[in-house]
Amino acid sequence: LCLSLLEEAAIDGIPALCIDPKGDLGNLALTFPELRPSDFEPWIDPAEAERKGRTVAAQAEAVSSLWREGLAKWGQDGARIARFRDSVDITIYTPGSSAGRALRVLESFDPPGEDADVDEQRDQIMGSVSGLLALLGIDPDPVNSKEHILLSNLLSHAWSNGESVQLGDLVRRISEPPFDRIGVMDLETFYAESERQKLAMQMNGLLASPGFSTWLDGEPLDIQRLLWTEDGKPRITILSIAHLSEAERMFFVSTLLNRVVSWVRRQSGTSSLRALLYMDEVFGFLPPVSEPPSKRPLLTLLKQARAYGFGIVLATQNPVDLDYKALSNCGTWFLGRLQTERDVARVVDGLEGASSSSGSSLDRGEIERLLAGLRSRVFLLHNAHDEKDVLFHTRWAMSYLRGPLTRKQIKLLSPASGRAAPFAAGTAK
Repeated sequence: LCLSLLEEAAIDGIPALCIDPKGDLGNLALTFPELRPSDFEPWIDPAEAERKGRTVAAQAEAVSSLWREGLAKWGQDGARIARFRDSVDITIYTPGSSAGRALRVLESFDPPGEDADVDEQRDQIMGSVSGLLALLGIDPDPVNSKEHILLSNLLSHAWSNGESVQLGDLVRRISEPPFDRIGVMDLETFYAESERQKLAMQMNGLLASPGFSTWLDGEPLDIQRLLWTEDGKPRITILSIAHLSEAERMFFVSTLLNRVVSWVRRQSGTSSLRALLYMDEVFGFLPPVSEPPSKRPLLTLLKQARAYGFGIVLATQNPVDLDYKALSNCGTWFLGRLQTERDVARVVDGLEGASSSSGSSLDRGEIERLLAGLRSRVFLLHNAHDEKDVLFHTRWAMSYLRGPLTRKQIKLLSPASGRAAPFAAGTAK
């Protein structure tokens, strides 16, 4: 469903930032207008072919026929696949790895633009510090964490003077802050020099570690450039993070979301859809109780982004582990088959919140009955602005749904030119 949604958005000229925790959104780059078996063969899973008693070539022949027939049943063909891939530039980035396109995530802490207000600067400081502390494995509590309060004050002091802070500078300023008080307490009482030195050493160790250099190389984390090419062509930017540790994922996602919030607030208001942010699995990033660094910017986007034409699409297989008060800001829900009564109850709770905020009513019993009987790839569409819910079946995806890609396969899809290899292979001129 979500890949089809991204395909249709691209055809309509809508770019998308796609956070990919599982590693399978790269399937959007596997598009073959001529639908030949030779196009599919490099991407066939040999183990799957063996399970079906086929050679890789025979499995490619079967998949080619399956895709051709499946598309035809939905009134689609190779010409529409060509239209999709010509409408958008698709690039896979792998922050913290050299498998895909490199992305320079952390080099310096730059102050927000001159037109930024106090709230925006505060949110950006909190997000930047929380992400960095998450990478260090330190609890990023903005109220109770001495580390968070110290780093926030260091950035606030620098930004109030219009200064960018390099990581090396930040390490030195931890040891020798440019102020002697925090709040009403003197610095030494609040955070003794010996303890600050331990934090500086911990951060210096991170900077000196061999793997950290990958966070400093590559293209800048510029939201405008990730959404459109230099000549204005829309992009589907896939940010693959399956290879990262939990701490690294939280660091990257929170850093990205805070950059998105800053970018969104610089846009003019519009009622038209300007761009999309899609997250393939939001579990762990928007929990109901705890406050990870990703939660605050996600809440901000859910509440404010639509006014700037920026759409948010969140997917999960773990509905019971999400903050449904936050998701009550979502007016459109696509609900698939749920496995447990607890999941159904939690989803209906969220729907009731969304409906009440829009002033509409919800038939809880009817929703529960519909959800209990859904078949595979059949979804219930609930829109807060429509009188009735709608059941629908997803169309056949134009992209070949091969499943999660290995780093080697991502590398094949990420040549220096940025054009995915299958786009050039076997294409009629």
